[in-house]
Amino acid sequence: MNKTQTFFRFVIYCFRMTNRLLFSIALLFILHWSHTQEEPNQVTAKYISEDILLDGELNEAVWLSSEKHTNFWQYFPTDSLRAKYQTIIQFAYNETTLFVAIKAEAIDNNFVISSLRRDFSGIRNDNVSILFDTFNDGTNAFGFGITPYGVRREFLVSSGGASFENYNFAWDIKWKGESRIYDTYFTAEMAIPLTSLKFEEGAKKWRIRPYRFNIQSNETSTLARVPQTQLLGSLAFGDELIFEKPLGKSRTPLAIIPYINGLTQKDFESDREDTKFTFGGDAKVAIGDGLNLDLTVNPDFSNVEVDNIFTNLTRFELRLPERRQFFIDNSDLFGSFGNFFNEARPFFSRRIGLARDIDDNLIQNDIIAGARLSGKLNEDWRLGVLNIQTAADEANEIASNNNTMIAIQKKVGNRSNIGAFIVNRERFENYSFSNPNDRYNRVFGVDYNLATEDNTWSGRYYIHKSVNPNDKGGNLSAQAITRYNKNNWVITNDWVYVDKDFTADLGFVPRTDIFKMGNSIQHFFFPKNREVVNRNNLRLLFINYFRPELNFKLTDYTLRASWETEFRSNSSITLNAFNQYIFLTDDFDPTKTDNGTPLPGNKAYNFSSVQLEFSSNNTNLITYSINTTLGQFFNGNRYSFGGRIGYRLQPYAQFNLIINYDGIKLPEPYESAKYWLITPRMDLTFSKSIFFTALAQYSNQRNNFGINARLQWRFAPLSDLFLVYNDNYSTDSFAPRFRSINLKMTYWLNL
Repeated sequence: MNKTQTFFRFVIYCFRMTNRLLFSIALLFILHWSHTQEEPNQVTAKYISEDILLDGELNEAVWLSSEKHTNFWQYFPTDSLRAKYQTIIQFAYNETTLFVAIKAEAIDNNFVISSLRRDFSGIRNDNVSILFDTFNDGTNAFGFGITPYGVRREFLVSSGGASFENYNFAWDIKWKGESRIYDTYFTAEMAIPLTSLKFEEGAKKWRIRPYRFNIQSNETSTLARVPQTQLLGSLAFGDELIFEKPLGKSRTPLAIIPYINGLTQKDFESDREDTKFTFGGDAKVAIGDGLNLDLTVNPDFSNVEVDNIFTNLTRFELRLPERRQFFIDNSDLFGSFGNFFNEARPFFSRRIGLARDIDDNLIQNDIIAGARLSGKLNEDWRLGVLNIQTAADEANEIASNNNTMIAIQKKVGNRSNIGAFIVNRERFENYSFSNPNDRYNRVFGVDYNLATEDNTWSGRYYIHKSVNPNDKGGNLSAQAITRYNKNNWVITNDWVYVDKDFTADLGFVPRTDIFKMGNSIQHFFFPKNREVVNRNNLRLLFINYFRPELNFKLTDYTLRASWETEFRSNSSITLNAFNQYIFLTDDFDPTKTDNGTPLPGNKAYNFSSVQLEFSSNNTNLITYSINTTLGQFFNGNRYSFGGRIGYRLQPYAQFNLIINYDGIKLPEPYESAKYWLITPRMDLTFSKSIFFTALAQYSNQRNNFGINARLQWRFAPLSDLFLVYNDNYSTDSFAPRFRSINLKMTYWLNL
């Protein structure tokens, strides 16, 4: 029997095995199909010819005469009642600016504000936020929020806001906002330049989503009613903002963002010192109503916040978020292709600017220059084009590469879309250390993203192919995932295939040669008396991984049962029970001990564990969370515990301490380990323009103790002076490893 016959017989077997489950899902779909989405509210934006004095006080004539919109619905603690503490919102605009007036009722004026830093956490601060879906596609939106202290945040929403990764808070844009606090409410005014948004010329309406986190009362509310099983920011639900006069052209001004950076650093392990002065910058150019052209020359990312470290006990790489400004605008056009659960993404922007040296350490790889064209061509079409050239580092055997991606996406129906792309990583020069087979890597494919009008049905269906020198065929990756979310049921069915030769040099592919079959069912339960417990939910998850090259042998499965209780106080407790099966095809040391004795490959391991987590009410000045895992681990045992404790001296300081311990005990002669991960962090906000952050990260698994301190002065809108200090020590001898200090200034100039 050949491989193709084996594959099709296997697929038939899988369909038979899941037939009953799929039939049950279909019945649930039919039973709950009758519910329809409520009609959207129509919110009027009044046209004015004058400007508004932005002081947070709503005493201008326009606010006294323009239409007020209220009757917000609760999202928490329930989604079926009007909000107890209402919010009133008004809109006005002139030729250059969109104005928003807000009045938010409260118990008293003791609001919860964790920080004066811009881009605050929405769930830890009293605030009102608004999403503007300017192209009415239910897929992408601009978000703006403000606290009672006048602290602002802005963010982008992509892919309909269906998952947490679709919210990007690294986006920056110019706008203004002020607030005023009264005894039982606060007021706020926003002034958003129309040049800070993208929209179609002559637009008469946008979709909007005003919502509020009333942290002091543990109430979350929204103008458009949203089911609790959906994310609060889901763009499937919204209202209509009607403009009295059609909008003019969307024209973002030309922005030039130069920087200068003085750096001194020392690598103690190689005994190399370096002091240098660098300069470069970015530019943002508006093209038409919906396109952005981002340019960068010799970019420097030394001011970007450091990543959180983690203890990795798996066989696979973990994906970290992108924080660099150049890659932020329309990032979903480039980064959302591929596997929904990050098992095969063809493009991962963090691959650019990082490379492995001759000792396999991950180091910075300089970017010479780059360009990104991205955004809307019209109401239905989006385009993304990216090209970045990285520098050669021959001392570390790193080649210069040209990195390109072209993506196009078309809206289908109300909120679905279909997209196609090609990614190309190519080197134009031959190096003595490079393999001819590494000359290029190309990936192309097509994705269909399903999202019904009210997000009851969602899914992703794609097929991708990679191309390398001397390919013999195959090299495919594919997925079909379908999700049903309605009436307190969330049901997911997932099929994934990644060929053993599928390669994406600029992507994220933690493993290949897999055929995955996953099923999940979740149900939410609401008690009659919700004074203490707000809701419970039960979830069952079953995932199987098969290896096509081993005649579709079952090599991994995970069975997980979860119970979560969410309390009225905003605290929660979760219990997870796991049963895992892993067939190791290769030797593997889960402790990653140098020269350790690995567990033997070609052997199966079956083990079970339980996990308990508790998170406290985050409205308190002192907050905490704890978690523990106890059970078997391969042929031994594991005991892990962790927690976080935080103290808020509002609004000027936050102190957090995170501790995680993983104890692994395997029988002789295999390795055992005790891993500690300790991270204290301090955030000080002296004002709305001066911030200081200091954190230390201790990980004995990485043999590293790192210190990062960053002082930021925002001396003008989106213009900053940074002083950044980094220090790293080995944990075994506490000898210094690497030290650097940066003084960097950036200035945002609109022309």
